[in-house]
Amino acid sequence: MISPLAFVHPEAKIGENVEIGPFAVINKNVIIGDGCVIDSNATICEFTQLGKNCHVFPSAVIGAIPQDLKFHGEETWTIIGDNNVLREFVTVHRGTFSKGKTVIGNNNLIMAYCHVAHDCCLGNNIIMSNTTQLAGEVVVDDFAIIGGGTLVHQFSHIGGHVMIQGGSKINKDIPPYIIAAREPIAYCGVNSVGLNRRGFTPEQIHTIQEVYRMLYQAGMNTTQAIAAIEAQVPACTERDTILEFVKASTRGVVRA
Repeated sequence: MISPLAFVHPEAKIGENVEIGPFAVINKNVIIGDGCVIDSNATICEFTQLGKNCHVFPSAVIGAIPQDLKFHGEETWTIIGDNNVLREFVTVHRGTFSKGKTVIGNNNLIMAYCHVAHDCCLGNNIIMSNTTQLAGEVVVDDFAIIGGGTLVHQFSHIGGHVMIQGGSKINKDIPPYIIAAREPIAYCGVNSVGLNRRGFTPEQIHTIQEVYRMLYQAGMNTTQAIAAIEAQVPACTERDTILEFVKASTRGVVRA
């Protein structure tokens, strides 16, 4: 299951039923979980952990040192969960002293030529389309779909269940459950089709739509809108998720 033309450092920890193709490089201090496939010419750098059943395609580089001038060789990690697909030429950089690790959760599809910079934190079931570029310390929540060629500024936060138009430039936080598009990036409605596909009820989707109507279309500033939503929309997971996201945003959320 390991090509004789691959380099696997003797200190690397390789799980069961792992396939490693020719000219792949597995460095020391690497942990690869059961059932992973590392294709030809892929490189898994030091201080990287892959969970089970991940597939790293040719020429991907996972766990390289960060492109951050404040990094001085300290021990930091790249932690990747189970069932992830990292396509051709994907690059994922390990953390810096800021957070100490770059984290990618489970069941994510990261398409060709995408970049995940130092200290990013990605959740689960995310799709990053081709050539999407995440700068340092970006957070992406579960079930986000990011269109191809999107550029994400450092420290941005992308909420769960969003749909982002390809070619977008993101310099504001994208709150959960919405469609974000246009130039500059803006709120373009609730991602009702995606939510319906993921099992949200009509009542849940209606609540989300009402919250965003008050936040974006009722002629109030953000502080006024939050107060009105708390007073008029009954507490529920969807309402509270949106409010917590908006309140916690340090960059400010996109506008309509």
